[in-house]
Amino acid sequence: MPRSRTSTSVVSDAEVRAFAEDGFVVVAGLLTDDELDRYGALVADAVADRQVGDDRSLAEKSRYEQSFQQCINLWEDHPEVRPLTFHPRVGEAAAGLLQVEAVRLWHDQALFKEPGGRPTDAHQDQPYWPIAEPTTVTAWIPFDGSTLASGAMGYVPGSHRIGLRRFVNIFYGEVPDLLADPELEGAEPRYVEVPRGSVAFHHGLTAHLARPNDTAATRRVHTMIYFADGCTRGGAKHPHPSVDRAGIETGAVIASEVTPIVWPRPDGTLPPTPTI
Repeated sequence: MPRSRTSTSVVSDAEVRAFAEDGFVVVAGLLTDDELDRYGALVADAVADRQVGDDRSLAEKSRYEQSFQQCINLWEDHPEVRPLTFHPRVGEAAAGLLQVEAVRLWHDQALFKEPGGRPTDAHQDQPYWPIAEPTTVTAWIPFDGSTLASGAMGYVPGSHRIGLRRFVNIFYGEVPDLLADPELEGAEPRYVEVPRGSVAFHHGLTAHLARPNDTAATRRVHTMIYFADGCTRGGAKHPHPSVDRAGIETGAVIASEVTPIVWPRPDGTLPPTPTI
């Protein structure tokens, strides 16, 4: 897949270097207070809509659900969220950090950690996705900022560069400790607080986890997963709706209405709701 070094107006050379070295970086000032207020309310409404009828207490939920409420592809059935998922400054920052000309959306998701929510188990993201090339990045937007007390993310610096690509089943049962893997022996996660208006980006192969939410408020986060335009489907036996819905075969370029271009969008329009 051809790549070219890309500079953008929203990420500095120092941030590009930090992302390449550490596998994560926090970029300040990508969202305004007004945007955070507006989109925070809209995403919260969308999450509430998806959770209608679920009256379980936190204690009644699975281990995975106690880590966070996850709502995927809100951009599709809640179009009022779409301008956030395709926010041009966030998409431009993602392309700049990956040093590629264009990025597509894999999917968006709200990750709301309830008061008392347990830690998020250590894992890498990309092993869950049938994307062959390691040219992926997640934008993590805490609408209220994140603190150590509210469930801040922790990243293992440089873990995206060591060749580790381990699937960790965090969804049910006993979860193996990725940080005990011999390839991560002695590595310590760096917990990062994210000020309001900043966006934390991490590479798809960066080992990461999150602290529990010890506050009385929900940690409200919206994320977008981006991949470089031109990436291909890997993992012949690995199903995923982001490629299965469009019938994309192993080895084929991932490009469909399910995974539209995020940046650049020269005409400034938003993609339509997928029909598949």
